[in-house]
Amino acid sequence: MQKVLIPVTLNPARCAQRHLTYEGTLPSKVMKRVNGASAGDCKDLDVSVECGVDVQGIVYLSGKAVTELTLICQRCMEPVKVPVAVEFAFSPVTDDSQIDELPDAYEPVELDENGEVMLHQLIEDEILVAFPIVPSHDTDSCNLASRDVTVGKIAEPKPADERPKNPFAVLETLKRN
Repeated sequence: MQKVLIPVTLNPARCAQRHLTYEGTLPSKVMKRVNGASAGDCKDLDVSVECGVDVQGIVYLSGKAVTELTLICQRCMEPVKVPVAVEFAFSPVTDDSQIDELPDAYEPVELDENGEVMLHQLIEDEILVAFPIVPSHDTDSCNLASRDVTVGKIAEPKPADERPKNPFAVLETLKRN
């Protein structure tokens, strides 16, 4: 199958009737929010999208997106390449009552006034959610990983036989003074 550009919008109901699948690339230049949140431009995304109807008669839109992001390592503050792969499964809804009836396997997605979804925006949202909380190099390749920072000293707990048995014993010694 030839790799093509992923459509910006699509009508899930029409695509599901024809069991359409898309495999292709999504240029990194259209991922403005992802590029703004990263330390450099991300690579072009490899995306596969499948539209269909499941055994319950629910229209779905599922797929996978893979890219590599350039983020800032939170240990050494140097750029780090982070591979990101997301899988998604959406089902179009038109009102809130349909959301409650939707199985847990699908995330609801709202249709626009033309009955279409913004596919590029959905994929970009999934990539943003998949960002690591604390990006960092592997401990072997990070400049500062060998110097783990400790702040202050942690006091060793007293052995059990040296602790007072009564929690109010300390108060009694203060009362005598």
